[in-house]
Amino acid sequence: MGGHGYIGTWGNMGGPTQRGVVTYILSPFEQKPFAGAAYNAVFNTSRRVASQIPYVGTAFALGYYIYTSMNAKHAYLTSKAGHAEHGDH
Repeated sequence: MGGHGYIGTWGNMGGPTQRGVVTYILSPFEQKPFAGAAYNAVFNTSRRVASQIPYVGTAFALGYYIYTSMNAKHAYLTSKAGHAEHGDH
C-alpha cells in the first residue's frame, strides 16, 4: 500500500510529453499599463459612492432636520410671541 516510488521533479511527473501548447509573450514595452484605468476609476468610484448614500444620506437628513427645527425654535423664542410666552429676559 505505501510503496510509492519517486515520480519525478515538479512539472516532470513522468507522464507523456505535452504537445500542442503555444505560449505567446508580449514585451513589457508593448503593454498599456493604464489601459482602462480611467473607465475603472470612474465606475468603481461611482459604485462605492452609491453604496455609501444610505449612510451619509441618513446622517445628512437628520442633521438638516435638527438644524432647521432649532433655527425655527430660535426664531420663535426671539420673537415677540416667544418672549410673551416664556417671559421677557
